[in-house]
Amino acid sequence: MKKILAIAAAAALTAGVSAFAANPFSDVSTDDWAYQAVSDLSDQGVVEGYPDGTFKGERNITRYELAQIIARLMAKEDQLNAEQRATLDKLAGEYADELANLGVRVSNLEKKVGNIYWSGDARMRYQDKARDSDNWDGRFRIHAKGQVNDSTYAFATLDSTMKFKGNDTNQTKATRLLVNHNFGKDVAVTLGRQGVVFGNQGGWLYGDYSGYDGAQVAYNNGKLNATVGFGQFNSTVDAVADFNNSDALFAKAGYNFGFAKLGADYIKFENNNDKLKDELYGVNLTIPVQQFNVFGEYWKNTTTASDYDTAWNAGLSYGKADWKKPGSWNLSVAYNDVDKGLYFGGTGLQTDVLGYLSKDKATNVTFWNAIANVTLQKNVQLHAEYAFDTDAEGVKDEDDAWTVSLNYKF
Repeated sequence: MKKILAIAAAAALTAGVSAFAANPFSDVSTDDWAYQAVSDLSDQGVVEGYPDGTFKGERNITRYELAQIIARLMAKEDQLNAEQRATLDKLAGEYADELANLGVRVSNLEKKVGNIYWSGDARMRYQDKARDSDNWDGRFRIHAKGQVNDSTYAFATLDSTMKFKGNDTNQTKATRLLVNHNFGKDVAVTLGRQGVVFGNQGGWLYGDYSGYDGAQVAYNNGKLNATVGFGQFNSTVDAVADFNNSDALFAKAGYNFGFAKLGADYIKFENNNDKLKDELYGVNLTIPVQQFNVFGEYWKNTTTASDYDTAWNAGLSYGKADWKKPGSWNLSVAYNDVDKGLYFGGTGLQTDVLGYLSKDKATNVTFWNAIANVTLQKNVQLHAEYAFDTDAEGVKDEDDAWTVSLNYKF
């Protein structure tokens, strides 16, 4: 698109906002059909020329240049009518990637349009779960981020779920509520209900979206990351009773060497009656080989009195499913071996295989797990999981389990 045409379109969005501007560019004459649009937008600070005082309207405009114009229009959103705002919202969505790349400039503009950023996601899912149960449900989540100042924001998620099979009614509740304070560019402190993940493949050991209630301090300089947190895990779906609502201290650390990523985890549980004092350690390693990743993990409970005190997995993944690139995909396959002394509920796996440990009192579960994601359209992904060759010690007739879902971001 020629730059002059883009400016004319942008001027239509600000009709009535400004009038009577001086001629700012030497190559735009008063006889030019787009003179008024160019001069008005220059006067408003929406468009800028070149250092030599020219506008170069016949030059093709880049997506980045147009994103800059959209960003400046967003700063004037309170001066637009409803129809103009709707058009601007569509433009902002189309050029979201370029706007994001503007970084601080866009952050400043967000403050000028109300300090609140809205996003969300939705899911339609079918589960043929382990232990002879199936489920068909839907979920709709709205996320609100309120920018308090340059270093602080508040974040909340409103979650509405509905089971389409059976007589269950829908449930709507707040699943996350937190405040984040940044100290410089590398350190952040988060307070409230927040997510946390332990385990490499889909958070196989623990990957609850609402995670735990408490506080955490995180450090990340690009290569080294470390997190320390304290609170109570709230895995309400398939939690082990002894662990649920127990005070817990945890720490996570990782380093990216380039040729490999090494990580370590620590969790210490202790409830009020001194019954539970489990202490868990974990180490993990990921080695990238072109588009492949070889990964493995080992966990140990050092305080349990039983022999069922370890968990480990090993696997291989390929590809990357990018939400913005239709046709992109990834696949990972892993073998998992989990003892009851390492499972405290809240697994990120959707097949309920580890439910044998809590609901059926199995002492050990081994299984193969495959996870795949395919981006069908921009912001639309197909997700699938398949758990097979399951052996739950002390439980008979273990079945394969699978789930498939369509997931949307907006």
